[in-house]
Amino acid sequence: MSLKDDKYRNDPPQTIRIGKIEPTGEPCEEFYPGPAAMIIFGASGDLARRKIMPALFKLTRSKILTENFFIMGMARTEMDSDSFRRMIEAALREAGGFDEAIWERFSKKLYYKTVDYTDIKALEEAGRLIAEKERAHGTNGNRIFYLATPPSVYEGIIESIKASGLSGNGENQARVVIEKPSGRDLESARALDSVVLRNFTEEQVFRIDHYLGKETVQNILMLRFANAIFEPLWNRRYIDHVQITVAETNGIEKRAGYYEQAGVLRDMFQNHILQVLALAAMEPPSIYDPELVRDEKIKVLRALRPVPLNEINNWLVLGQYVEGEVDGRLVPGYREEEGVAKDSEVPTYAAMKLFIDNWRWQDVPFYIRSGKRLNKRFSEVAIQFKSVPHRLFRETLKEDIGPNTLILKIQPEERIQLRFHTKNPGSRVCLRDVFMDFSYTEGYKGLTLGAYERVLLDCMLGDKTLFVRKDGAELSWAFLTPMLDFIESGYAGAPEVNLYRAGSSGPVEADKFITREGRSWRDDG
Repeated sequence: MSLKDDKYRNDPPQTIRIGKIEPTGEPCEEFYPGPAAMIIFGASGDLARRKIMPALFKLTRSKILTENFFIMGMARTEMDSDSFRRMIEAALREAGGFDEAIWERFSKKLYYKTVDYTDIKALEEAGRLIAEKERAHGTNGNRIFYLATPPSVYEGIIESIKASGLSGNGENQARVVIEKPSGRDLESARALDSVVLRNFTEEQVFRIDHYLGKETVQNILMLRFANAIFEPLWNRRYIDHVQITVAETNGIEKRAGYYEQAGVLRDMFQNHILQVLALAAMEPPSIYDPELVRDEKIKVLRALRPVPLNEINNWLVLGQYVEGEVDGRLVPGYREEEGVAKDSEVPTYAAMKLFIDNWRWQDVPFYIRSGKRLNKRFSEVAIQFKSVPHRLFRETLKEDIGPNTLILKIQPEERIQLRFHTKNPGSRVCLRDVFMDFSYTEGYKGLTLGAYERVLLDCMLGDKTLFVRKDGAELSWAFLTPMLDFIESGYAGAPEVNLYRAGSSGPVEADKFITREGRSWRDDG
């Protein structure tokens, strides 16, 4: 029988996983921050309970934090320090990994003060309490101010910190950590920066993006610039396109007040996704230095091709989830979520095509997408290489050979995978797809840090590699703001918000958006 017969090709291709990684050498030596006080504005809120406090607890449990450290929680909620400790203990037990002995030590470093953020006298009184605890814990007056509040009060808090004297007289170290989003458009981002930089220097400001603290995101630079086999191929000659995906199964989680003002483009694209894109596309700096790395990221953001608004529907698809089933349970649609307007047009899904106009990436499309209430939770960067230039096996294999793909998985598992093709064993000529698979946790016995732990530690150390610089934030807003204004203006031709069922892969319009160009979304599998 002829080898050209279709039944001599496996259909579908077999996929196997190979490549167990053996540990080599000793775990890296960790850096340890010096004495400091962390003052958390909005300490009674959801962000502090679910993210910040569990991260600080793990850093304590891992013996990373110095003994000369304490936390002062401040918020409008009426509470004393004992009540605050009970609230944090409950949150830590719920988060998992609770340790009674560590809690005994950690709880003694927790304090709370009820304040109105704009009441200067109340903040002056809080300053006297902080100074008292600084003497008791030996923190040398070093203060880190963490704004875990709604963005609408950032400017007032920054002004009040300076006016009340909380930021000190410059003799000691003061830093301020600002959660995203930093503004809601270019104008508001510049207004916020104006207030921030009137009261702090850019060196003191840490615009946090916890997404950049994930190990796989950080490893993009190492993978590219420490391996000679990748960087020569990392350009328009060999790469067909790049996909960056942040898919979530959860909804808005009682954050309607924020999400109704933000939507998916402000929530995920402006900071998370564009920052990951910049890391994946940047040129190598001369040395690994925080400012030089950020300089190269800025060049990528500056080279983003503006989306033509008269053709915006060829570049952008929006969606909003309706009632459906996720993980075996029925969930409400976005408009049925508590606090959401019944006629809301806020998008919870977006897929966008963009280009970087420089020599490395000219005319290589980057497809970026993010959505809530989807059928799978995964985040990844997929580098899809061009197909082989000559179909050597065209007479033997009737189907096209798929492209090679390098997949940087960010969550829920942090992995690197390389997809390539080999022959199946036996006399038949047929292919199988192989995934060479590397897991960050397999074979590693050293300390592993979550995203918030990583960025909090870097803030204490003063390492700004993973933090967004003023010009980086402004360039992201400059790219997105014209689209946001056009979408929210209601002008004719603005993208419709397409409905998709919760538990699906998103609106069908997003599939048509990429398939009309002869490509398809990469599913997590």
